[in-house]
Amino acid sequence: MTTRKFAAALVAGLSTLALMSGSALAQSSEPFRLILTHLEPPLVPNSVMDLAAELGYFEEEGLDVELIRVQQTPSAVAALQSGEGEMANIGVDALLQVIHSGATDFRAVTSPNKSLPFLIASKDDIATPEDLAGRSFGVGRVGSLDHSLSDMVLSSLGVSLEDSEVVTLGQPNVRGQALAAGQIDATTMSIGVWSEMPDTTGLHVLVDQEAYYEGAPVVNKVNAVPGNVLEERPDDVAAVIRALTRISRDFAENPQLWVDAMAEVRPDVDVAVLEMLAESFAGSWSVNGGMSAQELAFTSEWLYGTEDFASFEPLPLEAWVDFGPVDAVLAELGTDESMDPADR
Repeated sequence: MTTRKFAAALVAGLSTLALMSGSALAQSSEPFRLILTHLEPPLVPNSVMDLAAELGYFEEEGLDVELIRVQQTPSAVAALQSGEGEMANIGVDALLQVIHSGATDFRAVTSPNKSLPFLIASKDDIATPEDLAGRSFGVGRVGSLDHSLSDMVLSSLGVSLEDSEVVTLGQPNVRGQALAAGQIDATTMSIGVWSEMPDTTGLHVLVDQEAYYEGAPVVNKVNAVPGNVLEERPDDVAAVIRALTRISRDFAENPQLWVDAMAEVRPDVDVAVLEMLAESFAGSWSVNGGMSAQELAFTSEWLYGTEDFASFEPLPLEAWVDFGPVDAVLAELGTDESMDPADR
């Protein structure tokens, strides 16, 4: 056999071995359907699900992942209940509600983007949260998510929102416009809304995204699976978690990878905005699966204290969370101690 033929045979053999090894990581040749509630890759760490498909991370795990896109959380829950998907990225509140409604085998197994990317923006003359006293603060509505979480955040900083004039304004973009026009002095918005404001002259970020989550460590979304999927396709569930954990770690280590990938799938967004967002996400990647037991317990306790859950008996953590799959992945990959607590 010539050297060239031997090399070709060796490459072919290694390729076959690689394919065999990759397919061994997955359990089924059937597509694994992941239900998402966004129609295009979002400008938040949740984009790892879209980008894991785009960049081949799922394929490297030997898994054929099909992204099923729906417009709202109720549609995602309905699709998961009817067997139209194996896993869905849904709000913790929606997961708890569906379990209380009878789907008692549903479990959260990972969270690619656990926190809402909220921040508090204000006029420049409000230098510290204490300066909010006596000033106007825009909220969606009294009791809304942004209102209640911001109240919690400010309380953790020793400030009471009750000392401000709370103004009901509706959606975040409307509140942003009101802030820019000088109609209010401060408000809560997502990093995405802030980044898209055409002019922030005279404004600044009073409480940044990381500090906001520290003050209100409420896990927003999780990836949930029904009991039959956990029972019948555990290796596939682990493969999805492993792919999402690996890509999260890659983006955390090199944010430019996220910028480059998003520039390809979201050419409508200016690269400078993507770079700013990547910098703001520095401590937000789910490098350990996004399943802090302490944060999940805090989220549950907070939700059961809201009006929507007033009539429900609180579920214990083990009734809606299964740490087994993510812990198995971390046993393989190791734990990244730099962010995303893996406390149990």
